[in-house]
Amino acid sequence: MPMKAEEIIAMITTAIPDARVEITDLAGDDNHFQADVYSTEFMGKSRVEQHKMVYASLGDKIGGVLHALSVRTFQTK
Repeated sequence: MPMKAEEIIAMITTAIPDARVEITDLAGDDNHFQADVYSTEFMGKSRVEQHKMVYASLGDKIGGVLHALSVRTFQTK
């Protein structure tokens, strides 16, 4: 069963509490998403480290229930 956008948002905000997450369903199939994640916790971290934080928040859902996720991260103050 595909994952809903609300579930993705909940998992990311659980791991990164101050995150503001915007999800776009790229194909309309609940399988291909883009996540724009805004957080102060990204300050001082490389883009790779920021993306790892987001992917880690989703655990084993990536590549399984959540087929494809494109991530863009933004540092906030």
